[in-house]
Amino acid sequence: MANIKDLINQKKPSFDGVLEFYKTDIASIRTGRATPALVEDIAVEVYGQRMTIKELATITAPEPRSLLIQPWDKGVVAAIEGAIRKSELGLSPVVDSQSIRLNIPSLTEERRKEFIKLLKQKTEESRVKFRRIREEIWHKAQIMEQAHEINEDDKFKAKDDLQKLIDDYNKKIEELEKKKEQELLT
Repeated sequence: MANIKDLINQKKPSFDGVLEFYKTDIASIRTGRATPALVEDIAVEVYGQRMTIKELATITAPEPRSLLIQPWDKGVVAAIEGAIRKSELGLSPVVDSQSIRLNIPSLTEERRKEFIKLLKQKTEESRVKFRRIREEIWHKAQIMEQAHEINEDDKFKAKDDLQKLIDDYNKKIEELEKKKEQELLT
């Protein structure tokens, strides 16, 4: 059974990676409240390459409904403004010579529903990724049984352990989803 446990433990970083990606991914879904996570990962074409806003500027939320972006190099202000306008956030940047201010409008009921639908889609994508990892481990366990490295009881014990792990990760994602949905509804 040690081989199966090793196999599951080797894949644990993959599960953690999916969970972290999900957290980052849903942070970019706009709520009515201003948060730097809303814009920090927007890609900007500068210096002949793609960089994120967080790599180019300081992002603060001076008020509950506004963000202030202060680039370290004032020459990238226009590029950051363009990237924000092209993003799917629907925000209109207000630019002065050294910074960009974003006023976050209240969400309409229709936009809230769109964002909740997007949230559900991202949640399902993460669950699918978990299932793929589980199937990969299960496939390897079956190969190990056929090669007589483990017996049938160990294989099915591993399947149960694997399902418990998947359930734990799905529960974590569900909690994050509920929290984000509450933010979208208020």
